[in-house]
Amino acid sequence: MEYVLFTLAVIGGIIGLVWSADRFVLGASTTARNLGVSTLIIGLTIVSFGTSAPEIITSATAALRGAPELAIGNVLGSNIANIGLVLGLTALVCPIVIPTSLLKEELPVLLIVTVAALLIFQDLYLNWVDGIILLILLACFTFFVFKIKSHLADTHLSEPEEVSEYIADISTAKSIGLMLFGLILLLISANALVYGATGIARALGVSELIIGLTIVAVGTSLPELAASIASVLKGHHDIAIGNVIGSNILNLLLVLPVPAFLAPLNIEATVLWRDGGMMLLMTLILAVFILLKIKSGQKFGRFLGAVLMLLYLTYTAFLFV
Repeated sequence: MEYVLFTLAVIGGIIGLVWSADRFVLGASTTARNLGVSTLIIGLTIVSFGTSAPEIITSATAALRGAPELAIGNVLGSNIANIGLVLGLTALVCPIVIPTSLLKEELPVLLIVTVAALLIFQDLYLNWVDGIILLILLACFTFFVFKIKSHLADTHLSEPEEVSEYIADISTAKSIGLMLFGLILLLISANALVYGATGIARALGVSELIIGLTIVAVGTSLPELAASIASVLKGHHDIAIGNVIGSNILNLLLVLPVPAFLAPLNIEATVLWRDGGMMLLMTLILAVFILLKIKSGQKFGRFLGAVLMLLYLTYTAFLFV
């Protein structure tokens, strides 16, 4: 009976996270628009934060509930899933046209941030000092985004239609209410997901880290999957791939500091070489794919999507075996 309860908590938590994150972003974006904030700023801040909200809230909840390993697994697993599952499946649905600006801007930042995170893991301990370092890098990345994107009129974040779906024609009072409702439901859903995930882990004798790397990571990556597939089907290829890269950067710089501050912990060596190594490998493979495709003028096609999917499924199977 307890297995059924835990499973329902996980499923309900994931559904709640996906839906409430969308409500939160809709309310926050509409409130910002009603208060005179530009569309560019809304896209760079609220929309970007919104797709990472499930990871942030879930990691904070896991840390506060005494399951920091689940929080670490959520971060690393989400980054691996974003490349292998989200981008791989998106490419299988529709080949992706890669913008050349990606090679000069977001991709180098992702590589730098990924290496920096692994260097932080070298001492096998995550604490508030590491959290401060990551937040400093986040501040640098934020400055870089505002500096570069605000001067590029052709970037997807500067286009009104990029955030139009996150803005409704409602009053400020209603939009604030919607934002608060989404935030409260986010918290409730995250608690349900963490409760169910830790319960399943303990009942099956599987580590919370593994559950975080798989079930929780995939669940919190669903907003990125939905956004990427929807974007590529509408022809917004730059949004589809930029969404994945941006989310991975924010996971490391914004989500990872959460357990660092709330529940400092010792990290298993396997987390560094197995999970951190897989995250780095997937990032490097993505970088090589993008470099080759930009130079040849080809799309990020179904074959490459299948390769990423196969790598992700192999890694997931290895975790449980």
